[in-house]
Amino acid sequence: MDWDLGEYERIAEQLLPAAHVVVEEAGPLTGEHVVDIGCGTGNASLLAAARGARVTGIDPAPRLIEVARASAAAQDADASFLLGEAGEIPLPDSTADAVLSVFGVIFAPDAGAAAEEMARITSPGGRIVLSAWVPQGAIADAMRVRAQAIAADGAPGDPPPFAWHEAAALRALLARRGFTVAVQEAELGFTASSPEEFLDRETRSHPVWIASRATLETRGLVKRVRERMLEIFTSANEDPSAFLITSRYVVATARRPAPEVSGA
Repeated sequence: MDWDLGEYERIAEQLLPAAHVVVEEAGPLTGEHVVDIGCGTGNASLLAAARGARVTGIDPAPRLIEVARASAAAQDADASFLLGEAGEIPLPDSTADAVLSVFGVIFAPDAGAAAEEMARITSPGGRIVLSAWVPQGAIADAMRVRAQAIAADGAPGDPPPFAWHEAAALRALLARRGFTVAVQEAELGFTASSPEEFLDRETRSHPVWIASRATLETRGLVKRVRERMLEIFTSANEDPSAFLITSRYVVATARRPAPEVSGA
């Protein structure tokens, strides 16, 4: 998946409230080293830096890394950004006091490798805080329409993703790596002037849609998929005078115990 496609900056603007929630949950302290996995344009990285943390953002998309660097420079933030994947984080062992990921690591093709890498860089007493979509609601339904249209036309469908939103799955993934896991649910509203405007914005800007557009166009499926997505968004609209849909997500916090201090 090429996250440099489209205008992810516009998507990132919509996700900023969730970044606030994740950073607040992580509670970075002055001088702590925070690593932001799948940092994108730097939403969570810059929020953590504003609290006094030293931040390293990791993302596989070169263009988004440059956007994040420019924003950090404009804010004089103590944040650096590196190209890298969740399954191969370019940092030494036990160097992060907090590892964050706002809808980032959930797209890692190998959840086990990503968990192993996050655990590897987390220091004793450190924590991992990530957000993951609950795969229900209008946006999830619309994305399934896209995926099913591609798969039904003979192209390979997306493999089933790891259930990052499920507490039991997260505990199974991280407990054996020395973490205790707590999960809480949150909501994020997406707004626009109308369902049509929201759909146009998503299909024009979102890398996932743009990555699939060529396949859909070749097979003459774009109009059919757009019509079905518009039906979904119109039916789910919570604001008759404009557009609002609410998506649920979880914030998972995994903590590694600090080493015991032996008495004198």
